Amino acid sequence: MSTELITGKPTTREKVEHKVKVRKPMGRKRQKTISDIITYILLALGAAIVLVPFFWMIRTSLTLESQLFDYPPKFIPSPLVFQNYVEAWNALPVSFTRFTMNTLFVTILAMSAEIFTCSLVAYGFARFRFPGRNVLFMLMLSTMMLPGVVTLVPSFILWRELKLIDTYDPMTIGAWFAWGPSYVFLLRQFFMSLPKEIEEAALLDGANTIQIYAKIMLPLVKPALLAIAVLSFIGNWNNFMGPLIYLNSGEKYPIIMALKFFEQSLSKEAPKFHYMMAMAHMMSIPLLALYFAMQRNFIEGITAGAVKG
Repeated sequence: MSTELITGKPTTREKVEHKVKVRKPMGRKRQKTISDIITYILLALGAAIVLVPFFWMIRTSLTLESQLFDYPPKFIPSPLVFQNYVEAWNALPVSFTRFTMNTLFVTILAMSAEIFTCSLVAYGFARFRFPGRNVLFMLMLSTMMLPGVVTLVPSFILWRELKLIDTYDPMTIGAWFAWGPSYVFLLRQFFMSLPKEIEEAALLDGANTIQIYAKIMLPLVKPALLAIAVLSFIGNWNNFMGPLIYLNSGEKYPIIMALKFFEQSLSKEAPKFHYMMAMAHMMSIPLLALYFAMQRNFIEGITAGAVKG
């Protein structure tokens, strides 16, 4: 019979066992708290390192031209010159409104084409069986290992022979042929993770292949489509090499090319860095807004299709 039942008091052994049971959860909780604190400190340091260039861009955009090269530099300029944004927008012979519209036109057209064609190709690789399917898929993925510089000269010669230099076609037509193998791979994994019973049920209800693809499968892979939309928008919005090679007319330039004018044409003494940073800040706002608006869907689209199940 237990001593506690006789005396009504716990024994020394029972007290020790109780302390051990209480100490274990408390120790684990303390370790988890310390681990969380270290993780947040490291994340804060990483975020600070990443945000320093962004802060310096904003700081330079609000600085007087006469204070750009002051040493030591002021982290917060005085006065804050918000007028730099207005002057930079209208400083060039061609307004930045035109450059913005050029950028939006190329970006939206290429992004829409990539979403449509990549989803179509990915659905074919995921659901249809045909001779050489795996070979073609591996061949498509192997193009990701090919540096873009290797195809630069042949591509330019091709577009020149087609007489499409100084047009937007070289930067948009390729999107209609699923030129993003990484997007095809991501969507293929998403399609393969969906049960085939969904399509079989739709076939029994009389739906054809196009209806299944457009009305059933695409809504189910919406997170992946949104992730691809974000990546494609950023890639086309920041595309510098394409306009540099294929465009000759200044009025057709996108924003990223127009920034070079501040370095070359406005001043023979020193580049207009405050104007460049003001327009670079304006250029980054749509990207940041798009990412934060679709952040949840973007992360879900990147990770959810990684595992088949």
